[in-house]
Amino acid sequence: MIGPSTQWMLDEDILRCPSCVSGPDRDPQKEDPGRLDVVKNKWLVCCDCGRKYPVEDDIPQMLIEIGDKHRNTPIAELE
Repeated sequence: MIGPSTQWMLDEDILRCPSCVSGPDRDPQKEDPGRLDVVKNKWLVCCDCGRKYPVEDDIPQMLIEIGDKHRNTPIAELE
């Protein structure tokens, strides 16, 4: 669940998709890459690549491998 710590990091633009910011597939021409949307108050979804990162006990799970695991899961099916 998104708690105060995660919300603060989102408000301050600290949290970004690690793949879009520094991964091998990043677009160096893209301005402001890796912005995240909060979904169902417990997922961070990248606006650029669609990777989905769960938040557990106010701790974002921001490994690229975790985002890849949920990338093709439709938002409606996220729990």
